[in-house]
Amino acid sequence: MTIKLWGRHSSARTQKVLLALAELGLDFEMTLASATMGPAGHVAKGNEAYGVVDTPEYRAMNPNGTVPTIKDGDFVLWESNAIVQYLGMAYDPTLFYGGSVERFASASRWMLWENNELIGPMHNYVKHTIRFPEAQRDPLLVAESREKLIKAWGIVEGQLAKTRYIAGDDWTMGDIPLTIRVHRWHLLQVEAPEFPNIARYYRDIQQRPAFAAVADPQMHLIG
Repeated sequence: MTIKLWGRHSSARTQKVLLALAELGLDFEMTLASATMGPAGHVAKGNEAYGVVDTPEYRAMNPNGTVPTIKDGDFVLWESNAIVQYLGMAYDPTLFYGGSVERFASASRWMLWENNELIGPMHNYVKHTIRFPEAQRDPLLVAESREKLIKAWGIVEGQLAKTRYIAGDDWTMGDIPLTIRVHRWHLLQVEAPEFPNIARYYRDIQQRPAFAAVADPQMHLIG
């Protein structure tokens, strides 16, 4: 049975699911959905959003009206990191966390960390450098977001000095969110110190065949 996915290609959260599906080689059917973005860009610039998320049918699945949401048979799930964990548990526990409770917990820790430490400042940085019209951009928020990201990347740099991937020397589901964030960080070309371990990690993850699902710069830089 084909998995159904609601989201948009320019959403980092949706990209996590796209990357997970690619790693697992699963077929899916995608419905473009968003309250803030459409084919021409952000609604702040007068563009029309994909919509769908405010319909009663969608809100019955996801009361938040956010993306992504998946439906696998009769099972509906929202929240990107939960979706990634579910897909791994359901379709290939060995690939996603080595079938190990300890490795699952370690990978999950970094997924939660990404949600807490990277999503907010990166979202603000993108909005106020790319997606919002220039008149609505806040240079102080851009600078603050940059500093928060540099601090967070310092933690990742330290971990990757010890392990090849974020949760150990083997790839895990914890690398899915980090792949999206590292790729977007490099595409944004933010002025920052060099992080040689992250640069090595970036080269490694780009070699994975599934990376092609999220590689297109337009997915990350559309305004």
